[in-house]
Amino acid sequence: MVSQDEKLNGSTDKGVRDRLFESAEELFCERGFAGTSVRDIAASAKCNIASVNYYFGGKEKLYHEVWRRHLIMMRDTRIASIDKVMSQNNGKPKLEDLLKSFAEAFVGSLVDESSAQRLCKLMAREWIDNHLPVNMFLEDIMMPTLNAMRGALVRICPGLDESKIPLIVVSIVGQLLHVLHVKAVFQQIDNTDMHKFDLAQSIDHVVKFSTAGIRIYAKGTCE
Repeated sequence: MVSQDEKLNGSTDKGVRDRLFESAEELFCERGFAGTSVRDIAASAKCNIASVNYYFGGKEKLYHEVWRRHLIMMRDTRIASIDKVMSQNNGKPKLEDLLKSFAEAFVGSLVDESSAQRLCKLMAREWIDNHLPVNMFLEDIMMPTLNAMRGALVRICPGLDESKIPLIVVSIVGQLLHVLHVKAVFQQIDNTDMHKFDLAQSIDHVVKFSTAGIRIYAKGTCE
């Protein structure tokens, strides 16, 4: 329960919950799940220990909530980029426009300085010590995004074999992730030429390369 001190200080439920969330996110990024205790979170948020269980049901559920907020933000941004394109040109956009909008939204959600840095740290920690449900990525981000892309691609390329769409989306995502990784590596190299790596140019390449492959699959039926 919330302490009397917190009530006397005028803290609202939302304020306490937000402080716990922000403190937990920061600690999980820096120390990982195992290295962060409920006591650490409560102390950082200036709350009593019981408040973690009261508002989130324990450390594990709080960890899931931190991740879920990042995943939902990425999912909604990507799906919104698809919906925006599909509403243009009387609902008949070009394939290149769809892929470019999706690629920019995908990359944008991972290069925003504050959010991206936290997400990258969380990913690194989770990779070493897994504590997320195996289906979280699948249910919260992968399937909703895949379904949105499937509907858009079928409309733009009516001759496209739908069984190829999951591989197409995985291919595009894989290329974009590799571009981001290469950019991050180049930024650490003390070489002027390497620092000229152009992210926008790389995205354009991924879009053109992927568009050509999809058109082959669709046998020339794409807009």
